[in-house]
Amino acid sequence: MKVLMTTDTVGGVWNYSIELCRSLQLHGVQFVLVTMGRKITANQKKSVDALHHVQVIETGFVLEWMKDPWKDIDASGQWLLELETSIQPDLVHLNGYSFGALRFKAPTIVVAHSDVYSWFKSVTGEAPSSEWEAYYHRVKNGLEGAGLVIAPTYTILENIFNTYTGKIKSRVIRNGRNPKQFYSNPKQPYIFSMGRIWDKAKNIELLSKVAAQIPYEIRIAGEQEFSDNQYSAFTTTINFLGPLDEAQVAKELSSASVFASPAKYEPFGLSVLEAALSGCALVLGNIASLKELWDDAAVYVDTDDPKELADLLNHLMKDPGTRSVLSKKAQEKAKEYTSSFMAENYLDTYTMMIHAKNQRSEIA
Repeated sequence: MKVLMTTDTVGGVWNYSIELCRSLQLHGVQFVLVTMGRKITANQKKSVDALHHVQVIETGFVLEWMKDPWKDIDASGQWLLELETSIQPDLVHLNGYSFGALRFKAPTIVVAHSDVYSWFKSVTGEAPSSEWEAYYHRVKNGLEGAGLVIAPTYTILENIFNTYTGKIKSRVIRNGRNPKQFYSNPKQPYIFSMGRIWDKAKNIELLSKVAAQIPYEIRIAGEQEFSDNQYSAFTTTINFLGPLDEAQVAKELSSASVFASPAKYEPFGLSVLEAALSGCALVLGNIASLKELWDDAAVYVDTDDPKELADLLNHLMKDPGTRSVLSKKAQEKAKEYTSSFMAENYLDTYTMMIHAKNQRSEIA
């Protein structure tokens, strides 16, 4: 089976794409992975170079949520159609919306990782301005043009239905990580967080506001700026580690007592899963997607209440018994979100769609 997959090198979509490719290697699936957004980093290159069943085609095409993207999106869409003709994949896997409207010969799936309208509603409480109308229609057309839309949570799928369209075939497939990549060492007295620090949805600002009230080290990994987006901390009590590779992340998580992610918008949260696999107690934003995934295996905070976050983090850091209970619950819950489960579900979906396409061709 050969799959043409697009990926976003800016956010968590990259980690999801690499994990899925890695997990399907044992099933004989070959990938042509097309990168968009920016050039791959040294850490990203290292992770994909180990996958000999993946051919990477690096492009300079922009993403649909970037500034004035549509001329570039149209050009990249035409280029993708030509690439499909050249490599003749069995299936096209799109980690973005607009390309779902293209007339690929192979069956197509669109994976709903996140979207601008849901982001705005969650982060600002308002809809985007009129300058995003073109984005809205492109996303709607892409969703309705796809053979199947996949989302990692029912929360995100409901957002898609309510915001754009219900005229789609859909399925929820949880994201996953390989438990063997993560481990737990004796826990040290520090709090850890990671992600796109410049993204307001991650709500790192709330951690910065409470850092001075917490007599424990706070370590945060991730990029502090991208394009016109940046975050400058107003505190010296947080240790910003910068971008880390997979091994460095695993090491940090292995010793962290608490993983804090007071996110206002989080479609899935691979970093939360990685923390759970590493035996961290989870402190998460009180939002529907995270509660759907983690239920009572985490504690939740109001994403606009710094006092509640500070009080909870201080309480957990002083209470190893409660941390241990939360850690065990999170590790148990994480067993539901493994890369092998994800791979099996995607392989079933790929096979089903290819089979249906072949049947229609035979009838025609």
